[in-house]
Amino acid sequence: MNHVMKICSGIALLCVTLVPVAKADEFKLSNNQRISCSRGLSAGKLNTATCRSYAYIFNVKTSEYFRCQVSLALTRDNKEVINVQTDGGCAKKPRIFETDSNYSFDATETEPPNTNSFFGTGGYAVWASDNNARKVRGCIIISSGLGSDILKCLDMTFQ
Repeated sequence: MNHVMKICSGIALLCVTLVPVAKADEFKLSNNQRISCSRGLSAGKLNTATCRSYAYIFNVKTSEYFRCQVSLALTRDNKEVINVQTDGGCAKKPRIFETDSNYSFDATETEPPNTNSFFGTGGYAVWASDNNARKVRGCIIISSGLGSDILKCLDMTFQ
């Protein structure tokens, strides 16, 4: 009886550890992470540097994705670091394709707002393709400057 309990416990442990691994394999990190930094001078000769980086986590089965951001702000004077602040998190975005399949994904951010952005913080582009069919969708998301983002996707045609 003790031998049977050990086998059952081993099988239960194996099932518990394998299920999360299978689900974790559905999420992939995009290959195109970017970082942008800016510097500013404050009164009293304080220097502030702020850096932001974005990454995308993509569900290869459902085509849902998360846009993740991390930022660090460092303030210093001529002698020491006065303050370091960090912030970040991931925001869930809608599916790119309506049906489940096996998808690939990549994304890229626009340049920082002081270059080519007309509407505030800029935007990003995402590309997704169905690994089981000749199907590619490109999406551009930009800030409208009025509180909501504008999202437009287009299915690619092959000639």
